[in-house]
Amino acid sequence: MIKLIKSTFYKEAKTKQLLINFIRSAKQLSFGSECQSFEVNFAKWQGRKHSIFLNSGSSANLAVIQALLNLGRIHKGDLVGFSALTWSTNVMPLLELGLEATPIDVELDTLNVSSGKLLAALKKKRIKVLFLTNLLGFCDDIEIIRQICHKQNILLLEDNCESLGTVYQGIKLGNFGLASTFSFYVGHHMSTIEGGAVCTDDEELATMLRLVRAHGWDRNLSLAKQNTIRNKFKVNSTFYSRYTFYELGYNLRATEINGFLGNVQLRYADEINQKRRDNFLAIAPSIYAQTKRYYPVKYDHIEFLSNFAIPVICRSRAIRDELVEKCEDKIEIRPVVGGDITAQPFFETHADKTVMCPNARLIHEQGLYFGNNPELTKKEIQTIISIFTE
Repeated sequence: MIKLIKSTFYKEAKTKQLLINFIRSAKQLSFGSECQSFEVNFAKWQGRKHSIFLNSGSSANLAVIQALLNLGRIHKGDLVGFSALTWSTNVMPLLELGLEATPIDVELDTLNVSSGKLLAALKKKRIKVLFLTNLLGFCDDIEIIRQICHKQNILLLEDNCESLGTVYQGIKLGNFGLASTFSFYVGHHMSTIEGGAVCTDDEELATMLRLVRAHGWDRNLSLAKQNTIRNKFKVNSTFYSRYTFYELGYNLRATEINGFLGNVQLRYADEINQKRRDNFLAIAPSIYAQTKRYYPVKYDHIEFLSNFAIPVICRSRAIRDELVEKCEDKIEIRPVVGGDITAQPFFETHADKTVMCPNARLIHEQGLYFGNNPELTKKEIQTIISIFTE
């Protein structure tokens, strides 16, 4: 069986030995210097000013929405557009925090929202925020989307949990919006077992995210920022300041174990992404050439494709079902992420079901993906090509 992911970490044996040594010598395993070091290192790698480390990518999505509400940049009842083809916890925080979530359909050949789909949606509804998902390492014309959002005063956020390292028009995905979220879950590009981050260049938002991450208190802020917030609320006592809660927050903190793993695995990020790109280019062209069986997927507009998993969108359900049978006990396959989120039970219960997204629904019903991991062998690559091109 060719699994989606083979190991908990890249260079697993070495990483586990380093982790054992770290745990034996560490004086603290709750959020501390390793996490803070990883924040600095990841921000530098991503090319943004701030990185806020959290316990998952889902928590990152929740935290960024809560932080924007706390700052008054968005308000309950505001309309938020999101990519219809996405993961559940991209949408759930919108509903949980009192925002109105409206899906925007994707293009069939990129699996992502395009400027055309966005403009079509804007003719029907005026959105305050666009929460864009960069799906599976791909994107559409995100630079044009950014221009539209800037012109129409729409806050652009990126869920970049599946696109770590992809470069479009010289810019890494995750650097187009006000903020972007990342996942370091074990099955993703880079593993800290569980973990996530929000990246932004906005200092006020970064400060609020640190409050949101830890109960709404100020312990993880710099001394200068602590003094500012304590003076604002007239909390000057050392005794009370450590137990004063300034804003709505949660406990979304990572551990020093996660931070240590992040620092180790980040050394390999470029190598991991290069292997994922090479695997994709070795596999996908042969499969996508089968145009009578599959819809083509466009990727030649992307400068560097750090592919998460390889999608196959079949021309019919019968073809999809045939592939599912062929892959049994040979290749691990899954639906394309969460599929059309409007078809999920939670969305039908808690959100507006009137917006139809036909491309997302087709991908939901006729699509699948198989894993692309940096440990794929040449033999496994040939097996995959053989099964999908028979």
